[in-house]
Amino acid sequence: MKIFREVGIAVLIAIAIFVFLQFNIQSYTVRYGSMLPNIKEGDWIMVSKASYFISDPQRGDVIVFSPPFDSPHPYIKRVIGLPSDIIEVKDNKVFVNGIPLEEEYTMAEPDYEMQVIEVPADEYFVLGDNRNNSNDSRYGWTVARGDIIGKAWFTYWPAGRWTVIKHYGYPELSMAGEPETAVSHPTEA
Repeated sequence: MKIFREVGIAVLIAIAIFVFLQFNIQSYTVRYGSMLPNIKEGDWIMVSKASYFISDPQRGDVIVFSPPFDSPHPYIKRVIGLPSDIIEVKDNKVFVNGIPLEEEYTMAEPDYEMQVIEVPADEYFVLGDNRNNSNDSRYGWTVARGDIIGKAWFTYWPAGRWTVIKHYGYPELSMAGEPETAVSHPTEA
Protein backbone atom coordinates (compact mmCIF):
# COMPACT_ATOMS: atom_id res chain seq x y z
CA MET A 1 0.00 0.00 0.00
CA LYS A 2 2.87 2.34 0.83
CA ILE A 3 4.35 1.89 -2.66
CA PHE A 4 1.08 3.03 -4.32
CA ARG A 5 1.02 6.15 -2.20
CA GLU A 6 4.65 7.01 -3.05
CA VAL A 7 4.08 6.39 -6.76
CA GLY A 8 0.90 8.49 -6.61
CA ILE A 9 2.75 11.38 -4.95
CA ALA A 10 5.55 11.18 -7.53
CA VAL A 11 2.99 11.25 -10.38
CA LEU A 12 1.19 14.25 -8.85
CA ILE A 13 4.48 16.12 -8.46
CA ALA A 14 5.40 15.36 -12.07
CA ILE A 15 1.99 16.60 -13.26
CA ALA A 16 2.31 19.77 -11.16
CA ILE A 17 5.77 20.49 -12.60
CA PHE A 18 4.53 19.84 -16.15
CA VAL A 19 1.55 22.19 -15.72
CA PHE A 20 3.76 24.87 -14.12
CA LEU A 21 6.23 24.71 -17.00
CA GLN A 22 3.48 24.77 -19.66
CA PHE A 23 2.10 28.02 -18.25
CA ASN A 24 5.48 29.68 -17.72
CA ILE A 25 7.89 28.63 -20.48
CA GLN A 26 7.72 27.39 -24.04
CA SER A 27 10.25 26.45 -26.69
CA TYR A 28 10.33 27.68 -30.29
CA THR A 29 12.45 27.06 -33.37
CA VAL A 30 13.62 30.23 -35.13
CA ARG A 31 12.58 30.03 -38.78
CA TYR A 32 14.26 33.03 -40.41
CA GLY A 33 17.39 35.13 -40.10
CA SER A 34 15.74 38.40 -39.05
CA MET A 35 17.56 38.40 -35.68
CA LEU A 36 21.08 37.80 -37.02
CA PRO A 37 23.78 38.01 -35.78
CA ASN A 38 22.38 37.24 -32.30
CA ILE A 39 19.82 34.53 -33.03
CA LYS A 40 20.27 32.29 -36.07
CA GLU A 41 17.79 30.47 -38.27
CA GLY A 42 17.34 26.98 -36.82
CA ASP A 43 18.18 27.98 -33.22
CA TRP A 44 15.91 26.47 -30.60
CA ILE A 45 15.01 29.05 -28.00
CA MET A 46 13.24 29.00 -24.65
CA VAL A 47 10.70 31.74 -24.01
CA SER A 48 9.52 32.91 -20.60
CA LYS A 49 5.76 33.42 -20.88
CA ALA A 50 5.63 34.54 -17.23
CA SER A 51 7.97 37.53 -17.77
CA TYR A 52 5.17 39.92 -18.58
CA PHE A 53 2.52 38.74 -16.11
CA ILE A 54 3.32 41.60 -13.72
CA SER A 55 5.40 43.96 -15.85
CA ASP A 56 5.36 45.35 -19.37
CA PRO A 57 7.95 44.76 -22.08
CA GLN A 58 10.89 47.15 -21.96
CA ARG A 59 12.77 48.76 -24.80
CA GLY A 60 15.56 46.37 -25.85
CA ASP A 61 13.73 43.16 -24.86
CA VAL A 62 13.66 40.34 -27.42
CA ILE A 63 10.08 39.10 -27.59
CA VAL A 64 8.11 36.35 -29.28
CA PHE A 65 4.64 37.38 -30.44
CA SER A 66 1.75 36.63 -32.77
CA PRO A 67 2.03 39.11 -35.65
CA PRO A 68 -0.98 41.32 -36.49
CA PHE A 69 -1.59 39.44 -39.76
CA ASP A 70 -2.06 35.81 -40.78
CA SER A 71 1.10 33.82 -40.14
CA PRO A 72 1.57 30.13 -39.40
CA HIS A 73 4.38 30.97 -36.95
CA PRO A 74 5.04 33.48 -34.18
CA TYR A 75 7.66 36.19 -34.80
CA ILE A 76 10.74 37.12 -32.79
CA LYS A 77 11.94 40.74 -32.74
CA ARG A 78 13.46 43.38 -30.46
CA VAL A 79 11.25 46.01 -28.78
CA ILE A 80 12.41 49.44 -29.95
CA GLY A 81 9.41 51.66 -29.26
CA LEU A 82 7.05 51.71 -26.30
CA PRO A 83 3.49 53.10 -26.33
CA SER A 84 3.48 56.83 -27.26
CA ASP A 85 7.13 56.83 -28.43
CA ILE A 86 7.98 58.67 -31.64
CA ILE A 87 10.04 56.49 -34.00
CA GLU A 88 11.90 57.46 -37.17
CA VAL A 89 14.60 55.85 -39.30
CA LYS A 90 16.89 58.18 -41.25
CA ASP A 91 20.59 58.65 -41.97
CA ASN A 92 21.24 54.95 -41.23
CA LYS A 93 20.00 55.36 -37.63
CA VAL A 94 16.89 54.51 -35.64
CA PHE A 95 15.60 57.49 -33.66
CA VAL A 96 13.39 57.18 -30.58
CA ASN A 97 11.83 60.44 -29.42
CA GLY A 98 14.38 62.32 -31.54
CA ILE A 99 17.42 60.54 -30.06
CA PRO A 100 19.54 58.19 -32.25
CA LEU A 101 20.04 54.71 -30.78
CA GLU A 102 23.51 53.25 -30.38
CA GLU A 103 22.96 49.71 -31.68
CA GLU A 104 26.15 47.64 -31.57
CA TYR A 105 24.12 44.41 -31.64
CA THR A 106 22.68 44.77 -35.16
CA MET A 107 23.86 43.02 -38.33
CA ALA A 108 24.22 46.37 -40.13
CA GLU A 109 22.85 49.89 -39.98
CA PRO A 110 19.43 50.31 -41.60
CA ASP A 111 19.78 51.16 -45.31
CA TYR A 112 16.23 52.50 -45.52
CA GLU A 113 14.26 55.53 -44.37
CA MET A 114 11.03 55.44 -42.39
CA GLN A 115 8.76 58.39 -41.77
CA VAL A 116 7.99 59.50 -38.24
CA ILE A 117 5.31 57.44 -36.47
CA GLU A 118 3.85 57.51 -32.99
CA VAL A 119 3.47 54.10 -31.36
CA PRO A 120 -0.22 53.58 -30.46
CA ALA A 121 -1.30 53.09 -26.85
CA ASP A 122 -0.85 49.51 -25.58
CA GLU A 123 1.28 48.61 -28.62
CA TYR A 124 5.00 48.13 -29.30
CA PHE A 125 7.28 48.96 -32.21
CA VAL A 126 9.63 46.06 -33.01
CA LEU A 127 12.60 45.60 -35.34
CA GLY A 128 14.74 42.61 -36.25
CA ASP A 129 18.45 42.85 -35.41
CA ASN A 130 19.11 42.07 -39.08
CA ARG A 131 17.73 45.52 -39.87
CA ASN A 132 17.77 45.25 -43.66
CA ASN A 133 16.27 41.75 -43.90
CA SER A 134 13.37 41.68 -41.47
CA ASN A 135 9.59 41.90 -41.75
CA ASP A 136 9.01 44.24 -38.84
CA SER A 137 7.28 47.42 -37.70
CA ARG A 138 8.95 49.56 -40.37
CA TYR A 139 6.27 48.15 -42.70
CA GLY A 140 3.51 49.95 -40.81
CA TRP A 141 2.40 47.51 -38.14
CA THR A 142 2.96 47.34 -34.39
CA VAL A 143 2.45 44.59 -31.81
CA ALA A 144 -0.51 44.73 -29.44
CA ARG A 145 0.34 44.00 -25.80
CA GLY A 146 -2.09 41.07 -25.81
CA ASP A 147 -0.27 39.42 -28.75
CA ILE A 148 3.04 39.14 -26.91
CA ILE A 149 3.74 35.52 -25.98
CA GLY A 150 6.84 36.12 -23.89
CA LYS A 151 10.44 37.20 -23.50
CA ALA A 152 13.14 35.21 -25.28
CA TRP A 153 15.28 33.65 -22.60
CA PHE A 154 18.07 31.47 -24.04
CA THR A 155 19.18 29.40 -27.02
CA TYR A 156 19.48 25.73 -26.12
CA TRP A 157 20.07 24.02 -29.47
CA PRO A 158 22.30 23.37 -31.34
CA ALA A 159 24.46 22.46 -28.37
CA GLY A 160 27.37 24.65 -29.46
CA ARG A 161 25.09 27.70 -29.59
CA TRP A 162 23.82 27.51 -26.01
CA THR A 163 23.65 31.11 -24.81
CA VAL A 164 21.51 33.52 -22.84
CA ILE A 165 19.72 35.94 -25.20
CA LYS A 166 20.89 39.49 -24.56
CA HIS A 167 18.37 42.23 -23.92
CA TYR A 168 19.79 45.72 -24.30
CA GLY A 169 19.14 49.00 -22.58
CA TYR A 170 19.61 52.38 -24.19
CA PRO A 171 21.46 54.70 -21.80
CA GLU A 172 21.29 57.51 -24.35
CA LEU A 173 17.50 57.56 -23.89
CA SER A 174 17.53 57.39 -20.11
CA MET A 175 20.10 60.18 -19.87
CA ALA A 176 18.03 62.37 -22.19
CA GLY A 177 14.82 61.63 -20.29
CA GLU A 178 16.13 62.40 -16.83
CA PRO A 179 14.59 65.51 -15.36
CA GLU A 180 16.95 68.39 -14.86
CA THR A 181 17.78 69.14 -11.28
CA ALA A 182 17.01 72.66 -10.18
CA VAL A 183 18.94 73.93 -7.21
CA SER A 184 17.60 76.84 -5.26
CA HIS A 185 19.04 78.55 -2.28
CA PRO A 186 16.79 80.21 0.26
CA THR A 187 17.15 83.94 0.27
CA GLU A 188 17.89 85.59 3.49
CA ALA A 189 15.38 88.19 4.58
